[in-house]
Amino acid sequence: MKRTHIPLCFDRKWLMPLVLISTLSLILLLTLTLGHDKSSSKTGSSSYNSKSKASDSNLGGGSDRLGPPKLPRFAYLLSGTKGDGPRLRRLLQAVYHPRNYYLLHLDLEASDIERLELAKYVKSEAVLREFKNVMVVGKANLVTYKGPTMIASTLHAIAILLKKANGWDWFINLSASDYPLMPQDDLLHIFSYLPRDLNFLEHTNNIGWKEFQRARPIIIDPALYHSKKSGVFWAKEKRFMPASFKLFVDAFLCLI
Repeated sequence: MKRTHIPLCFDRKWLMPLVLISTLSLILLLTLTLGHDKSSSKTGSSSYNSKSKASDSNLGGGSDRLGPPKLPRFAYLLSGTKGDGPRLRRLLQAVYHPRNYYLLHLDLEASDIERLELAKYVKSEAVLREFKNVMVVGKANLVTYKGPTMIASTLHAIAILLKKANGWDWFINLSASDYPLMPQDDLLHIFSYLPRDLNFLEHTNNIGWKEFQRARPIIIDPALYHSKKSGVFWAKEKRFMPASFKLFVDAFLCLI
């Protein structure tokens, strides 16, 4: 039996449009796929960069995430009493750095001549004149050791530094008898990796033995109303512990 062959007829006029449509469809599909991948990559990269910048800002870092962080600034209070002028100058030379701010205070027991000599020294040094970051307290405070006038003098110095010096990160209180254990460059480098809101004050309401030696005794500081320095007076009476609020004690640590 003879098999009948059906000829396959293909009209050549439809060949070119079909190839053209297939090619355009393939190009459109590839374009959409690559565009979606790029947008996903940009979104992930921007999210990562924003998180990295937030982390760097908490650590005080600069704009370059891979580079070294931004150096901090310290605000120093260097205080002394009668005869401490030379030691204050020595301490200033040891802890000086152009990035920092310094406030020098000789208490009221020192003479006006000593304060004047200290101010002349600050103006005579070329480096100090250039950076203008050292100040001398002209109106001195009378300070009694272990008395409230010590705290008042420190708070007064902080207020001056907040008003006269901008952009410092940590406050350091030193006396003329102190001397640094490391150079300022090392100190600035170490603190550049610390968060700017980190402080070295610890406080607790568990005062323990300090209740009887610090909280209950009544102390009178003559420097609050006298112009001559003398020791504090301890009254025989003891005060009662407050009932409407709690007392906290603190201890500060300074690495220098």
